[in-house]
Amino acid sequence: MTAKALQDVTILDFSHLLQGPFATQLLADLGANVIKVERPGQGDLFRTMTFNNRWVGGKESPNFLAWNRNKRSLAVDLKAPEAKEILYAIARKADIVVQNFRPGVLARLGFGYANFAEVNPRIIYCSGSGYGESGPYQSRPGQDMLIQGLTGVAAATGRGDGPPVPVGSGFSDQVGAMNMVYAILAALYWRERSGEGQEIKVDLLSAMLAHQGQEMLMAMNFQRDFQRPKSGIGHPGMEAPFGVYPTADGWITIAMSPYKKLVRVLGDETLLSYDNPRDLFEKRDEIWEKLAALTKTRTTADLMQAMLDVDIWCGEVKTHLVAESDPQVQHMRAIASYEHPTAGKVKVVAPAVKLSKTPAEIARPAPLIGQHSCEILKEFGFSRDQIDRWLEAGSVAQAEGGSTRASGAHVNP
Repeated sequence: MTAKALQDVTILDFSHLLQGPFATQLLADLGANVIKVERPGQGDLFRTMTFNNRWVGGKESPNFLAWNRNKRSLAVDLKAPEAKEILYAIARKADIVVQNFRPGVLARLGFGYANFAEVNPRIIYCSGSGYGESGPYQSRPGQDMLIQGLTGVAAATGRGDGPPVPVGSGFSDQVGAMNMVYAILAALYWRERSGEGQEIKVDLLSAMLAHQGQEMLMAMNFQRDFQRPKSGIGHPGMEAPFGVYPTADGWITIAMSPYKKLVRVLGDETLLSYDNPRDLFEKRDEIWEKLAALTKTRTTADLMQAMLDVDIWCGEVKTHLVAESDPQVQHMRAIASYEHPTAGKVKVVAPAVKLSKTPAEIARPAPLIGQHSCEILKEFGFSRDQIDRWLEAGSVAQAEGGSTRASGAHVNP
């Protein structure tokens, strides 16, 4: 069996929806033993959500399947009297706790940092929230699009004569997840040196501001917001030709590129009259219209080849489905699949990091609710009689069929 970088790390994962589950999935891909704590019956709220009312295999949420592979599910009622006995026993041997409930909720139930640190002083406890754990927005819902709106992302995206446009994915949540991961890994390293656990707090508001460092710096230091161009230039701070352009059969993107080279490829040297820093920024809408009139007369393939031949930074615009079959995506083996007990074969994005000695891998599909409850409880020393009593009382639940590992999990060739 291939060694895994985090194979001796156990994570007690109370998180739900996207931010926390993506963070723990990234760690699970690297070998961490992630025990996902879910409510009996309903489980993670993402299990009840989908896009376009479409369910993988007829019943499984694509949202849940996307962020929960390589984990085991323990279904336990956090309000049941047995919950503390069960979860404290796991915490004594665990390394990390991850949660993104609203601030204070888990602490009130007896599962806050102080509770677990008393049981295990080496524990690393990572909390995710929308706006932090205090302040005027503490009680607001911390949803991805709301954070994009508050932090300037939506206002800086889209056309100047149109409404603000959020990014078309869970951008804030995923940025928050990445911040969780790097903080957790830093805390693990510190614990190896000091023997001390600690508490980590990550909020989406701060994360999104930090990931717009150059935009925030410009706005704050010059006391001037970016003005979106009407042409939809790709970044509100950039000059022409930066942006998205139509072709005869699709769209292309052109990034930071020598304007003269582009004009010569397009065959209209009268446009060189704009070739000065002031016009390229202040007249970027006008320039875009004239460049677009030329790009849309040629096919994407023709334009791409002509521009790449003279080292213009360009790319095709592809949908998600077309991106799957992109030759570079295939070459990088970026798409994988696994067999799920109820959904069947599920296509997923493969782990994005490559480690030569301890590679990330997909070893398990996303779990059913409580699929591994009995397995986990036995591992942490509870007797069969205890487990059966809790199953009968409903404080613990086990999915029908019990525990299974992934079969056929693989990266597409």
